[in-house]
Amino acid sequence: MKTIYDTFELNNGIGNPCLGFGTFKSADGKSAEVLKMAIDAGYRYFDTASFYGTEPYLAEAIEDSGIKREEFFITSKAWKTEMGYRQVKQAFEKSLENLRTDYLDMYLIHWPLPEEGYTDWKKLDIETWTALEELYDAGKVKAIGVSNFLPHHIENLLQNCRIKPAVDQIEFHPGYTQEMTVEYCKNHQILVQAWSPIGRSVLLGNAMLQEIAGHYQVSVAQLCIRYALQRGIVPLPKSSSAERMKQNQDVFGFEISREDMFRMGTMAQTGWSGQHPDTGSVVAPSR
Repeated sequence: MKTIYDTFELNNGIGNPCLGFGTFKSADGKSAEVLKMAIDAGYRYFDTASFYGTEPYLAEAIEDSGIKREEFFITSKAWKTEMGYRQVKQAFEKSLENLRTDYLDMYLIHWPLPEEGYTDWKKLDIETWTALEELYDAGKVKAIGVSNFLPHHIENLLQNCRIKPAVDQIEFHPGYTQEMTVEYCKNHQILVQAWSPIGRSVLLGNAMLQEIAGHYQVSVAQLCIRYALQRGIVPLPKSSSAERMKQNQDVFGFEISREDMFRMGTMAQTGWSGQHPDTGSVVAPSR
């Protein structure tokens, strides 16, 4: 990978840009300005979701850019309340309407359970996934996948459905690498995407990460993004600063050594959001 426009190949042959822009809370000011800045900074891969409320602002930013829709890679996700065969199809059409497009590059199930303790999740996930398969068959979406699914959630789909998920989007960063899920996905040709690849402020102030970043003369954020890329994982950083948007792309001019990769990958748990697919929110509000 040499630029943000290079791609990982999905299991259906589609190219997935190796670095994207996360839109969670990127339009808190109820405007498209942050997303316009991201486009100006060079981003073409945008990750959104119905829950984020950023779909209309992303549509506005893309239209105002004057850049063709085909040059963008857009992912959206169906929220917990939109699961189910009929409900997810309606949610998909609403996302198309919000994004002012007639297709998506990728569509994901946002979480495997609609609520903590939900016991009939296997049946619900199958019904939801079946609808995504039909959207894919109809050419309305180029790739389908999941988000925050653990191996036992994915197994349920693999054992009962026709199409293998192309990606699994999970929280991933030094201090919370979810090794079993990453290894499972790798073994099943499912590309991992990283939400919160930089973790939280506690990571930015971590002494070991600061020391390693200093060795490469980069920021801790750049180090964390590069770490994901070297693991073959697509990072989806977000920022409201034009300077940091550009800095977060400048991660192709250095390579983390094998020793430093081991050090980063074996950190004590640090910077976890508190979100767990089966038990709900432990610390922070739902993403």
